[in-house]
Amino acid sequence: MTTFDSTIAFIGGGNMASAIIGGLLRQGQAAARIQVVEPFEPQRAKLLSEFGVRAQAEASGALRDARIVVWAVKPQTFKDAAAQAREHVAGALHLSVAAGIRSGSMAAWLGTDRIVRAMPNTPALVGKGMTALFAREPDSAADRQQVESIVATTGEFLWVDDEAHLDAVTALSGSGPAYVFYFLEAMRQAGTEMGLTPQQAYRLAVSTFAGAADLARASSDPPETLRERVTSKGGTTHAAITSMQQDGVAALFVKALHAARKRAAELGDEFGA
Repeated sequence: MTTFDSTIAFIGGGNMASAIIGGLLRQGQAAARIQVVEPFEPQRAKLLSEFGVRAQAEASGALRDARIVVWAVKPQTFKDAAAQAREHVAGALHLSVAAGIRSGSMAAWLGTDRIVRAMPNTPALVGKGMTALFAREPDSAADRQQVESIVATTGEFLWVDDEAHLDAVTALSGSGPAYVFYFLEAMRQAGTEMGLTPQQAYRLAVSTFAGAADLARASSDPPETLRERVTSKGGTTHAAITSMQQDGVAALFVKALHAARKRAAELGDEFGA
């Protein structure tokens, strides 16, 4: 069980902050040792109702108790939020889950290099997240361990050595759940057109994605091999894969991920000045 003997503060109390807060509480963290700055009153009420944590509308001296600050704000609001909180969090370790905002910008806004950038995804809400991490020097081993203890409450994690790689992570796993949901929509539509109820088609599609992912995780074989094993020449799967190959689905999908990576880099340029 992971617990922290100091207060953790969250700047922003939306979905990703909620995922981490929920994970921390499940691991034994005391609600009294979690602070949240959330400007929207309905969300503050939701945090109190769901987790028993109190949130304040703006940064204040109460944040000085925090030794770890998790930045869970939108990229376009990060700079202003940092300006409001900076004087209160000078000695803290900072963990950011804001897409696109580079550690150099954060360091300038916060006046510290104790910064770790994280790129999580929404399955963190159910403890199945995947988070990539990048540490800005001179982060210590102890700082990294604290960050790992936090993100591990929401699922898996991995470290990258090049901050620019977080843009690729954003395209692949950060935005990735939406791609899965997009295909689930299409599979539900196809199943319904073929006579199933929408509920039946959706259940079949979701279970198939989940099962295939578990099979891939358990296997040491590459996805090409796994696909070939269920694609008998002249069979039903072969007909579907051939149709997608003829329509260039894989190439279009790869193109879409490159568009996501490009936009992630643009966010850093746009909001990181």
